[in-house]
Amino acid sequence: MRRLGDLAKLVAGELVGNANLVIEGVAPIAEAGPREISFAENPKVLAKHKNLTQAAALIVPKEAKEVGRPHIKVANPRLAFAQVLKEFAWAPDVKPGIDPSAVIDKTAQLGNDVIIGPQVVVGSKAKIGKGTVLMGGVYIGSGTVLGENCLVYPHACIRERVQVGNGVIIHAGAVIGEDGFGFVSLPSGHVKVPHIGTVIVEDEVEIGANSAIERGTCGATIIGRGTKIGNLVQIGHNVRIGENCLVVAMTGIAGSAILGNRVVLAGQSGVAGHLTVGDDCVVAARGLVAGDVTPGSFVSGFPARSHKENMRILAAERRLPELLKRVKQLEQQLERLIQDDIELWEVPEDDE
Repeated sequence: MRRLGDLAKLVAGELVGNANLVIEGVAPIAEAGPREISFAENPKVLAKHKNLTQAAALIVPKEAKEVGRPHIKVANPRLAFAQVLKEFAWAPDVKPGIDPSAVIDKTAQLGNDVIIGPQVVVGSKAKIGKGTVLMGGVYIGSGTVLGENCLVYPHACIRERVQVGNGVIIHAGAVIGEDGFGFVSLPSGHVKVPHIGTVIVEDEVEIGANSAIERGTCGATIIGRGTKIGNLVQIGHNVRIGENCLVVAMTGIAGSAILGNRVVLAGQSGVAGHLTVGDDCVVAARGLVAGDVTPGSFVSGFPARSHKENMRILAAERRLPELLKRVKQLEQQLERLIQDDIELWEVPEDDE
């Protein structure tokens, strides 16, 4: 339970209405009840819902007018809503201390206030930083280092000699540091290429459920500070991802590709191996990067090209049935003209 005035202070917003209004929860604007707060990201959303929502209060843009209920005006409603959500979020379902069923090597080092759940395995010479939480079934390989205040959800696997920074969140089922997909193909079969490198995950990274990050063949696969990786993402060996990137669900990045800072790879997109995607690029959903992309580009398509160019191509593709029909008509007309021309210039047999 929170009071509206306290929430306004939290988000540094302008309060309009009763500061003592009690808020018991947070909900989407179309579903919020009379004891909950919601948000309208822009005036269009506000106009659509302000007379329909049952929300006790709203977070709205600074320019909003005639909201019709208590509200908080802010410059960035989505950010403010995220801050409010954090106030109502529940803590991880873990018990303080170390579960007796955990298997922790005697050479492992644990920082203060570490929480380790049931059936966790921590290998030899691993280091777990202060305040880190390992939920049930997590595997930490030998020599792996986790920084402070990390949260690792159930059944995540962090293999040997991996380095993870501070404040990292790793969701259930993620695997970090597995062997890369590398083989030498011979007539007799495929010979495995050993992967003896590592993975470096920098501070404040988040890795989604069932995602996989391969270790380097030699050297390291690197995930830059603040990057967020969605569910079911595949990152190949020796990939280097810059800072504050967004890699959305079901994306694949092939080995040795390089992403600059603040790159966005939308859902089901892909980057071929040994390519470079420059800073501030956006690859639209299902885009396939098959060549280097210059900084600041917005690309889409298969293969990916300038988004504007790709939209023109897609628009033309929609006209193909009509164009094919027209081409067939023109071919028929041309055949008739040719036939008429032949008949016009034919010499009658009697004139020979």
